[in-house]
Amino acid sequence: MYTPAHFQETNPDEITALIDAAPLACIVAQTAEGLVANHFPLLIGSDGALIGHLALANDMHRLVADGQEVLVIFRGDDAYVSPNFYPSKQEHHRHVPTWNYQVVHIYGDITFQHDERAKRTAVALLTRKHERRVNGDQAWKMTDAPAQYIDEMLSNIVAFRIDIRRTLAKSKLSQNREARDYVGAIDGLRASGHDAMAEAMAQRLSHSEDADRS
Repeated sequence: MYTPAHFQETNPDEITALIDAAPLACIVAQTAEGLVANHFPLLIGSDGALIGHLALANDMHRLVADGQEVLVIFRGDDAYVSPNFYPSKQEHHRHVPTWNYQVVHIYGDITFQHDERAKRTAVALLTRKHERRVNGDQAWKMTDAPAQYIDEMLSNIVAFRIDIRRTLAKSKLSQNREARDYVGAIDGLRASGHDAMAEAMAQRLSHSEDADRS
């Protein structure tokens, strides 16, 4: 991934927050049949590995060898940035459109797990995390469904873990713009309905101002 120095995201808390906010990852792997790409919700386990599961019918676990390196892509929010957002445009018109976005690329070794314990753990961790977000105290649990039904569902999936070797993250948030144009981009994004991207930029600006005062 092309990552100029001013767009490199090196804050581990921000990287974790990006993964947490956009858990549906794309896993890309090289196989004898060429590149394959699949999309799975993932989470970071207690030991730092990525955890997920796929359908037994998905050929990925047959095409990709245990221990093979894969690329995992988490894509955060993105938004079109118009030159009209920049106050300095009116002075010299030396601006062109661009796109702001946040993305995390993780390189790691994948291992497929066919045992029931690993499959049950992967499903339980994922559902617990996201059910609590959606339903709070009324969160669905695996024990809410008949045991036989859950056993049948588990027999049709394969769990996997990805041991992380390298992480490359990018936050392209107009850091290469002068202060007034940066603020103008925030205002323009809010006006065009991209509140999440505008808020990410505003928080970065606030953190930068706090650092300058300290």
